[in-house]
Amino acid sequence: MHDEPLYARPDIRVEGLINRFCAWLHVFAPVPAAMNLANLHLPMLDSFVEQPQVHADAVANPQMKGGFFINVDVARHGEIRELRDRIRKENELAERFAKAVADAEDMLRAQATGYDLSPLYAQLPDELRGTVELVYDTDNHAQLRFMEALLYKSDLYRPDLQALDLSLDDGTEPPFALATPRLPEPGHLQVPTPLRERGVDTLFAARNRPKRLSEIADALGVEDAAGLQTLRGLLSTEPTLRPDRTIDGGGRIRYFGHACVLLQSPTVSVLTDPFISSHTAAGDGRFTYDDLPDRIDYVVISHGHQDHVVPETLLRIRERVGTVIVPRNGGGNREDPSIRLFLEHLGFDVREADSFDEVPFDGGSIVATPFLGEHCDLDIRAKSTYVVRIAGKSVFIGADSSGLDAQLYARIRRALGPVDIGFLGMECDGAPLSWLYKALFTQPVSRKMSITRKLSGSNAAQAVDIVRELGIQQAFIYAMGQEEWLQHIMATSYTPESYQLQQVAEFLAACAERGVEATHLLVRGETRW
Repeated sequence: MHDEPLYARPDIRVEGLINRFCAWLHVFAPVPAAMNLANLHLPMLDSFVEQPQVHADAVANPQMKGGFFINVDVARHGEIRELRDRIRKENELAERFAKAVADAEDMLRAQATGYDLSPLYAQLPDELRGTVELVYDTDNHAQLRFMEALLYKSDLYRPDLQALDLSLDDGTEPPFALATPRLPEPGHLQVPTPLRERGVDTLFAARNRPKRLSEIADALGVEDAAGLQTLRGLLSTEPTLRPDRTIDGGGRIRYFGHACVLLQSPTVSVLTDPFISSHTAAGDGRFTYDDLPDRIDYVVISHGHQDHVVPETLLRIRERVGTVIVPRNGGGNREDPSIRLFLEHLGFDVREADSFDEVPFDGGSIVATPFLGEHCDLDIRAKSTYVVRIAGKSVFIGADSSGLDAQLYARIRRALGPVDIGFLGMECDGAPLSWLYKALFTQPVSRKMSITRKLSGSNAAQAVDIVRELGIQQAFIYAMGQEEWLQHIMATSYTPESYQLQQVAEFLAACAERGVEATHLLVRGETRW
């Protein structure tokens, strides 16, 4: 049986884990990871241990969707207690580091008054010594600048706490990924391994090149009979790839859902913000991994939010990706971790791009362009829109950027020329500041302040400004989290009366008046020329 040639099934779901929590950027990069562990994960685990029924009741309440409550059966209370105790024991340094950040910032607030910062280095907690620089901004506000690349080489970065969770996607919605740790489940294979290790690539390379079960098991380090049985269930005797996953002429754009777009010419493929459904029996025509080409020359990442740099998709496609293009980060702010360092430590070949850096390829190029808004007014530099020139067309990849200043897009047009096709996000009433960033603060953020600073993209008027100033003739609006398969990451709920959908309708009407073809995407889309 172990010598039979087998293919990877298209409906495999893979999650990268750290301490059993979803390994997204803020749980992976050393500084925000320590802050989230100390200020979010451990308090949340403590809360469940003390009051499991409160969590169960909150999870059952649709109005609490996306809240930070653990979605685990109360009967598994003891397992959560054991997990909490193990996490606390194995992550003592991370807890101390997070406390040291708070103590250091208290010290700066009290003593950094615009004068020389040199004497304050001696007062830094030991956990921070040699890892930070003390700096002022031009208004003489002091802050810590973290040496992030160095911290990846320190004991704070723990690849030994990483693991893979492999299972089959039956269409059931997993628990909210930012809140619920992944306990062992029937049908799931959890493999303790640093996420950059290539064993999982052997599994997914078998999508079109069959491999023996023993070869895949050896690559993943699976030896026990139960693990081998679960692994065998992820494999099939027949390939399932779609014959039209490449094109012979012209250009093609396929929409895979959310902000994931595949741009193709006969010689090049570019995939943006990969987040792809692994459920193949939905019956709604969605594109899946079977529709991806065998080689993805470029993956383009717009920003570091959990729905745009998604390890569960990135690990699934790593073995066929050439270069990942990411925005350059600001260099040391904990709210702005380096996407490059993150993805390099996931085993990717990564290229950072500043605004108007150009990556040429056969018959076109990718140009990074500025990204406004959607980050709660925090000083986050690692965000970028892109203009992709492919098969004679110019395509604007706007992700969740906002038309806060129409003149920015006028300047982009003057620099690069008009754009033929535009993809825009209109999640114009996003989650408040504290929903995603609260754990990174060392001082309380008032609710009133938090709800004025949201994770919001363009409203109708701002999106129309972008279309007008860039000269877009064909506009597409992303589905903004409406697809069912990404609710474990997005946790969004819309009704026809939702402000976001009303704004989309207003935008579509305005485009029609201007003679611009506009479409609100959902699940699947395709355009060819």
